[in-house]
Amino acid sequence: MVDEVTGIEAIEAEVVVVGAGPTGLMLACELAQAGVDTLVLEQLAQRVEQVKGGGIQPRTAELLEMRGLLEPLEKRAPVRGAVGGHFATLPVPLDCSPWNTRHPYPIGLAQWEIEEVLEERATALGARILRGAAVTAVTQDADGVTAATADDRRVRAGWLVACDGGHSTVRRLVGASFPGRPGTRAGVLADVRLSSVSELVPREIGHMNTMMRQAGGYWAMTVPMRASWYRFTFGPVGEGAVDRDTSVSREEIATALEALYGPETVLAEVKNSSRFTDATRQVEQYRQGRVLFAGDAAHIHPPLGGQGLNLGVQDAFNLGWKLAATVQGRAPEGLLDSYHTERHPVAAQVLHHTSAQRVLADPNPSEDVAALRDIVVDLLRLPDTNRHLAGLVSGLALAYPLPGDSGDSDGSYGDGSGSHPLTGQRVPDVELITADGDLPVRLSALFREGHAVLLDLAGDLPQGLRLPQRVDAVRAGYALGAEPLSADVLLIRPDGYVCWAATGPADPDALLAAIARHLVSPDAA
Repeated sequence: MVDEVTGIEAIEAEVVVVGAGPTGLMLACELAQAGVDTLVLEQLAQRVEQVKGGGIQPRTAELLEMRGLLEPLEKRAPVRGAVGGHFATLPVPLDCSPWNTRHPYPIGLAQWEIEEVLEERATALGARILRGAAVTAVTQDADGVTAATADDRRVRAGWLVACDGGHSTVRRLVGASFPGRPGTRAGVLADVRLSSVSELVPREIGHMNTMMRQAGGYWAMTVPMRASWYRFTFGPVGEGAVDRDTSVSREEIATALEALYGPETVLAEVKNSSRFTDATRQVEQYRQGRVLFAGDAAHIHPPLGGQGLNLGVQDAFNLGWKLAATVQGRAPEGLLDSYHTERHPVAAQVLHHTSAQRVLADPNPSEDVAALRDIVVDLLRLPDTNRHLAGLVSGLALAYPLPGDSGDSDGSYGDGSGSHPLTGQRVPDVELITADGDLPVRLSALFREGHAVLLDLAGDLPQGLRLPQRVDAVRAGYALGAEPLSADVLLIRPDGYVCWAATGPADPDALLAAIARHLVSPDAA
C-alpha cells in the first residue's frame, strides 16, 4: 500500500529478515514453514554468483537433510572424493566417522547456488523477498520494529532479524556493540577462468592442504570448480596494512597467479572478486528488544576450517522455531532468550579455535610456530585428538546445556542434574520402522515439517496422550541393523536436539512438563 501523501510504500509482516544470504534465507524457510508471515529485505538487486563460503559441514548437512534440502544441494555440488575437513590447513584430514553420521565429509558448493536453493524453498513456503531494498533506518517500540529502505519503503513487523553480514547496517543503526580484534592480514577471493595452467595448479578437489601453495611472496589456495573455472584465494606472505574496501584489479590477480604457478598459468577472465581479513568480533547480545542478530551480523572470524556459512545456518535453525513460537503465542517463558544463551557460546568457541588456527596456518611462521605445527600434526594423527577436533569443526560435537527433569523410572543419572545423558545432544539419523509403515524410514525424515518429535521406541506411552500442535508423536522400532539409542522415549526439538528423554517406563506427567518447559506454553497447548 502506498501512502498518498508521502508516496512511501508501507509493507507489513510478522517478521522481517534483513539479508538474503544463506543465514537469512534459511531463517526465512524455517519461519515460513511454521506459518509466519516473513519478509526478506536484500540490498542487492540481484544475487552475486560468487563461490565465497561454499562448504557445507557434516552437522549442517544433517540439518538440511531434516528439511529435505540436502538432496537438491548435493545435485549441484561438483564431484569430490571422500575428503575430510581440515584444521589450520594441516595435512591430516579430520575424520568424522566416529561421530556416527551419514555425512562424514564436507560438501563443496558455491554459496550462490546454496542461496538459490534456499530462496526457491523459502518462496515456495510463502516468504516474500524484496531485492534492491537497502535498510536505512530501524526503530523499535514495545509492539514491533519499523524499517525504512532506500527505495522509499516503510516496513512494519513484530520482529526484525539482522542477517546482513559482517558489515551489518542494522547492527550499526541500533548501536549494537561488536567488540573484538581488527584484521591484521588480508586476502583476496576470486572466481577466475584460466586459459592455460601449469602442472602446479591442482587438477581435482582434494584435502585443503593439497590445494595450498606458497611461492613468490604469496600464499594461495586454488580449487578447481567446473571446466576451466577456479576459486582462487591468495594473499601476501606476512602481515601488513589491511584495507578490505580497496577494489581488486585484474592485474593484481594475474600477478599473483604467475608468481605462484608460473607464466604458463594465464588468466582469461575474472568473474568476481572480493577482499577479506582475519578480524574476529562478536555481538555482545544476540537480542536487543525486538531486533535479533544471526550469521556474520552476529559474529566474524578468520575463514579457517570452513565455519562461517555453517555457523550462520545453524543460528537460523536454532532461532527459527523459537521465533515462530514467540510470534504465534506458543512459546514458553524464556524460549526466545535461549537463542542467545545457546548460540552465543557456540560462536565464541568458533572464534576461539579459528584464532588458534590462524596462528598455526601462518604462511610465514616463526621457528617456534613451525615447531608447534609439527607437534599438532602428530597429535592430529592420534584418533582421540582427531575425533575431538573433527567434532569441533564439523559441528557434530555440539550439545546444548539444557535444563531438564529425569525421565528415568528410578531417576538415577548420577550427576544430580536430573537430566538424561542425551539431553541437549543431537540424535544420529537411525533407521526406524514406524507403527504405521512397513518400510524403513530415517529419523531425519520425521522432521520435514519442522515440528518437534516425540519418539516412542518402547510403546509405553499412553495411546490417548494429548500433545500440543507441532509436536508429532511417532511410535517406532528399530530397522534391521540400526544401532539403538540409549533411551526408550525421546522428545526432540525441531532443530534435532533432545530436550527430554527416558530410559525405561516414562512418566507422562514429566513428559508434558518438559513440553511445557522447552517447546509449547501450557497456556497455548
